[in-house]
Amino acid sequence: MINTDDVIAFFNRCAPSWDAEMKRDDAVIDTILDNAGVRSGVRVLDIACGTGVLVPDYIRRGAKCVVGVDISPAMIEIASSKFRNKDVSFICADAQTGYFGNDFDCVVIYNAFPHFSDVDRLLENLCSMLKKGGILTVAHGMSRDKVNSHHTGTAAAVSNGLMSAEDLALSFGKHLEVTTIISDDRMYQVCGKK
Repeated sequence: MINTDDVIAFFNRCAPSWDAEMKRDDAVIDTILDNAGVRSGVRVLDIACGTGVLVPDYIRRGAKCVVGVDISPAMIEIASSKFRNKDVSFICADAQTGYFGNDFDCVVIYNAFPHFSDVDRLLENLCSMLKKGGILTVAHGMSRDKVNSHHTGTAAAVSNGLMSAEDLALSFGKHLEVTTIISDDRMYQVCGKK
């Protein structure tokens, strides 16, 4: 079982170098955000937002509002310093238990899913914040094998490993209509619509 205090400490240590070490594949990110329904006028809840790595993508797509949530105070501090847009806000909280409103069109968890200790609790909580017709997505900008290999190093103590997309889709199916399942050598994504 992942210890929440360990997750906070780990990501607080990672925060100062997070942006410099970030690897992006713009084509993959565009696919992820297309499948997640991120477009003009939507309200986005970005879970485990880190330093706000996807915020420029949400803004570029015309999101009406972005709320970034992360359990790491250091990540939230950096994200808050980078974005002064009135339609972008950040909250330091545990997404498994926190409540951030119930009117989001899109809830996005990008490159973070293995760090949550209770998948069912997380999904149930996040689904309660989606509008009818809203989309929840869990995505990684690399393959499942690469994610799991990456997490065998220093992140091993704060990662459960990334479950198969099919298993995650089964968990999604308890709350949502599954709309996307992708697990290939470029990316991983499961989406569900409320």
